[in-house]
Amino acid sequence: MNALELEGVSLSPRLGEVSLTLPAGALVGLVGPNGSGKSTLLQIAAGVLPAGGTVAWSDRELGSIPIPERARLATWVPQEARFEFGFTVRDVVAQGRFAHGDDERGVDEALSRCDLQVLAEREVNRLSGGERHRVLLARAIVTQAPLQLWDEPFAALDVRHVLEGVQLARALVSAGKTVVFSMHDLRLALRLDLVVVLDRGQVRAVGKPAEVLTPELLQEIFGVRATTAPGLYLELPEDSE
Repeated sequence: MNALELEGVSLSPRLGEVSLTLPAGALVGLVGPNGSGKSTLLQIAAGVLPAGGTVAWSDRELGSIPIPERARLATWVPQEARFEFGFTVRDVVAQGRFAHGDDERGVDEALSRCDLQVLAEREVNRLSGGERHRVLLARAIVTQAPLQLWDEPFAALDVRHVLEGVQLARALVSAGKTVVFSMHDLRLALRLDLVVVLDRGQVRAVGKPAEVLTPELLQEIFGVRATTAPGLYLELPEDSE
């Protein structure tokens, strides 16, 4: 079964259509330069941004899935963690259970896994940027949605919480869920199951990180020189100095 299928959708009004199929039970990273279409792809996949073509979750066309059921099948974490009202951290995380009858199941566990226990009664609009992003991640995982779509979830986090976030995503995948998130850290991408490379609104490559993140592709897409063994070392080309 496929977790997500995009067929004939456009990430930019100026460019052609793209298609993408991702299997269930995978940890997937979307990488690409700024403006390449990562956020747009995630919003289309989540159904929060209308687009032509077809979007399907678990082999079901999105248009055929009732709205209440969509909230149980997929969750989207936006890139910007903004809150207009002074709800507590616990209240915001508990919102992830609304589609399940507002039962607060798993809320305490999500707070713990995202290192938010001591902040549970604090108003979210009094938190730092990194803390607010952890609240969004906690709200996402408490939904228990099989398709998790996260837009740059680690950009504002310190190194410890980044590693814990990846560990959390891996745990969700081990439980049978699919996690797709946009990112800029190509070295971190090497730890994922699949990488999707985007450039100018087009899918340029999909596959295992070691097979996709080649020196040739990194030079072409990102304009950097790369050494891929051992690990991944990046530097500017000599003619950029």
